[in-house]
Amino acid sequence: MSETSTYDAVVVGAGPNGLAAAVELARRGRSVCVLEANDTIGGGARSAETTLPGFVHDLGSAIHPLGLASPFFKSLPLEEHGLEWIHSDAPLAHPFDDGDVAILERSVDETASKLGPDESSYRSLMRPLAADATRIAANFLGSPSAPRHPLSLGATGLRSVRSARAVAEANFEAEKARALFAGNAAHSFLPLEKPLSAMFGFVLGVLGHAYGWPLPRGGSQSISNALASYLESLGGEIYTGVRVDRVEEVPPARAVVFDVTPRQLVDIAGHHLPNRYRSSLEKYRYGSGVFKMDFALDGPIPWRNEACLRAGTVHLGGTLDEIARGEAGIWRGEHAERPFVLLAQQSLFDETRAPEGKHTVWAYCHVPNGSAVDMSERIESQIERFAPGFRDRILAKATMDTSKLESSNANLVGGDINGGVMDIRQFVARPVASINPYATPAKGLYLCSSSTPPGGAVHGMNGFMAARSALRYLG
Repeated sequence: MSETSTYDAVVVGAGPNGLAAAVELARRGRSVCVLEANDTIGGGARSAETTLPGFVHDLGSAIHPLGLASPFFKSLPLEEHGLEWIHSDAPLAHPFDDGDVAILERSVDETASKLGPDESSYRSLMRPLAADATRIAANFLGSPSAPRHPLSLGATGLRSVRSARAVAEANFEAEKARALFAGNAAHSFLPLEKPLSAMFGFVLGVLGHAYGWPLPRGGSQSISNALASYLESLGGEIYTGVRVDRVEEVPPARAVVFDVTPRQLVDIAGHHLPNRYRSSLEKYRYGSGVFKMDFALDGPIPWRNEACLRAGTVHLGGTLDEIARGEAGIWRGEHAERPFVLLAQQSLFDETRAPEGKHTVWAYCHVPNGSAVDMSERIESQIERFAPGFRDRILAKATMDTSKLESSNANLVGGDINGGVMDIRQFVARPVASINPYATPAKGLYLCSSSTPPGGAVHGMNGFMAARSALRYLG
């Protein structure tokens, strides 16, 4: 990169949204370069050998239902650049202490048939939503201020703004269906008694039925590498190991797009922002953090119920009440003795993740933002609870608390992997109340991180929409 180079746009940050923004700008004929502070691209979609040689672990996101459903990703030739999606036999398993298990199958009817007294209720609730999955995904991933399909959004909107507990208890009478819905809703990082938490229960269930919960062959890094490869084929440039502390350090450009959270934007460009806007960014609220673990195993997890081996993702939290109790406590600054654990066992379906006969496990639990508590024993105990003998198969493990997560990726403020609280207030006004949430009041400065709509996960839509906003300015 020459200090005299001039670009139509510079993107700061090579996470999935930064790369997506750069791709959209480049494929519309604009000259663009991406600056990444780390030595590797990918942000929340990176992979590395964190435990033992030959064991590939995802550093951030692992399972990607929204990646496959993303309208933007669908428009790109990412398969031609090395991205291959893999589906497990079933998207999700949720085991119980009595040895039973709830399985989210690709088929609504097959899922419902194993839910006992809630078979008809689940079918009547989820079948019409799954049939409308394309429009629901477009609404969820589109700008809240201008939904693409208002009728589809209206069909689920009233139920989605309710709490997950209210929806689960109103629609299901038995624990299997209630807990299955609660585990999906807990991806919101919200207490299950809070409004909007139900939306995540609906959306993740619908995505599982309509698209599956896929994983990328070779690790989540494959998504970032495919985006980077396509960007470079369009003439875009990427530079790693380049930290931007002030916007003046960016090469000359007509527009700058930041894949950073409000805190970093204030640090980098706050002196260019009006006081009122800067003050709003400073009040932006970050959500709960996570404590993450990677395991290298000498065999698959010895689940008490072997049906769990069919699923790429396993939710460990028992009943609706247990999950809700733990998630609510986190919002009070507490650490659950039996945390809700989100676990992925990618190597069962992707042989590139571990040496032959060996396996990887990716797991995390929610903790208060900025927590320094070591949750490794509690996570292992939760796995052992449903898979006796798990500890005997551990060859090596690696842990990351909230501080280590933020050190590895500055956007994970306090360990928050969602880019900020996703309650009603910050779902509608993200990062601030604005008709165009991607454009700052400063001429030519844009924001594209998960702190903008539609929020977290790897789908590229934040970057795509920020780029479209910048393109209107560039003309």
